[in-house]
Amino acid sequence: MADLWMPGAERLDIRDHAPTDGGPAKAVAHITWDKNATEAKPQALVPYDRLRTYFTGGGKGVAPHVLWDPFDGKICQFVPATSRSKSLADEAGGTRTNRAGSVVLQIEALFFPWCVVGGKAYESLQDTPCEGWDALHAWVKSWGVPDVWPLGRPTDFSSHRDEEVWRSRAGWYAHAQVPENTHQDPGSWPRFPQDDGGGEGDARGGAGKTYEPFPGAAWFTAGRRSAIVARMHDRLVAVGCDRYRSSTGKDTLGSGDIASYEAWQRKYSADHGKGWTGSAVTWPPGKETWDALKVPEK
Repeated sequence: MADLWMPGAERLDIRDHAPTDGGPAKAVAHITWDKNATEAKPQALVPYDRLRTYFTGGGKGVAPHVLWDPFDGKICQFVPATSRSKSLADEAGGTRTNRAGSVVLQIEALFFPWCVVGGKAYESLQDTPCEGWDALHAWVKSWGVPDVWPLGRPTDFSSHRDEEVWRSRAGWYAHAQVPENTHQDPGSWPRFPQDDGGGEGDARGGAGKTYEPFPGAAWFTAGRRSAIVARMHDRLVAVGCDRYRSSTGKDTLGSGDIASYEAWQRKYSADHGKGWTGSAVTWPPGKETWDALKVPEK
């Protein structure tokens, strides 16, 4: 039998319990998003203890099941698995959110984009050490939540909501995918341990390799700095589309990336008999060529 309280997690029961409705088992991925930092102005991560105190005090009314610190693996649980928690907006008379399943396990990762920990700034949650994720995932899975993202694994801060999917399908959902909610987090989320390719919306390689999902055309803005850009650079060189003048600042999108990727699009079109011309072979990248490039995940 699955544990009501996650083994190894600190238990701080806020004693505000209520049953769920039954139905497909779900987990909802959130980030705390305590500050609005930027690449130009990163900010120190809010201390874990501050959020822990908040959810047991003035923030009881929006408490999740679990607060998770992905930098050192600390985990605190506020309500048992079979109770609803309150991290989702839930309008009276509308679609059920906090109660819409046999469990609706809500996980708040202590994170915001461009937070600083140990002198390093982190753009996305998946770039953090993700300490404690394996154990947290195993506990969620023990409650029947399958390793799938019915509306796609989150890769950006855009909203993708579908009320029918939410009502009918088990799995993991981003806060940005839940009906009646306006938040756009978490932006990214770590892959499932020993992912077998079943996580819908995930790009997947053979022989145990995983590849970066297509982040969307809007992600490819000049000056964006990311480890994904550096790995894209390496793949473009590997497939013979090197139009770079140097490797300086290869984690920052620039003219060399544009020229090299356009060369890749032309090569892909020719190799696969696509006959693409015009915008089909110009910047920004599209999903088909991105998936074919096989940019490895970190």
